[in-house]
Amino acid sequence: MAPPAETLTAERILEATEEVLRRHGPAKATVVDVARALGVSHGSVYRHFRTKAALREAVTKRWLDRTSQRLAGIAGATDRDPATRLREWLAALFDAKRHKAGDDPELFATYTVLTDEYGSVVGEHIEDLVTQLTEIVAAGVATGAFTADPRPAARAVFHATGRFHDPGYAREWQRPGVDEEFTAVVDLLLRGLTR
Repeated sequence: MAPPAETLTAERILEATEEVLRRHGPAKATVVDVARALGVSHGSVYRHFRTKAALREAVTKRWLDRTSQRLAGIAGATDRDPATRLREWLAALFDAKRHKAGDDPELFATYTVLTDEYGSVVGEHIEDLVTQLTEIVAAGVATGAFTADPRPAARAVFHATGRFHDPGYAREWQRPGVDEEFTAVVDLLLRGLTR
């Protein structure tokens, strides 16, 4: 008797989709490829994701959410002062993006294409990140460490550090001296928030 088949879940489908995208790229990856990788019919995949676009959007969101989830712990860490949290949060964002680009360049290139296709998912991701930054800045204002309107300041910090997390700059992230440049920008931003 054959062992029972593993239950097909949305998460298993997304894992397989990521693998298929890594192998074939976004232009050639199909739902049939995903189903084949899972050993199921493509109809089984469609029961979880009604369209190919819905599947691609979900896998893109999952990829972006990994970064958001990692950063949420830093944003909510009340055991550190807000300036330290802000510095750590920005460093973790830069580190996460740099690792995504450097550790798996094929998948990073794939997601760069997918994020262009699914701008609303990217918009939600950016909104989540700015909300996390707002939480940190608001904590700094509450303690008297920062003197800024939290939401606009958080948005400004996010945009001012774009060179260190926007995928358009990925080629620069391994360049010598980039860490020193990152530190200089963060130091300048922190000085601006404390005045």
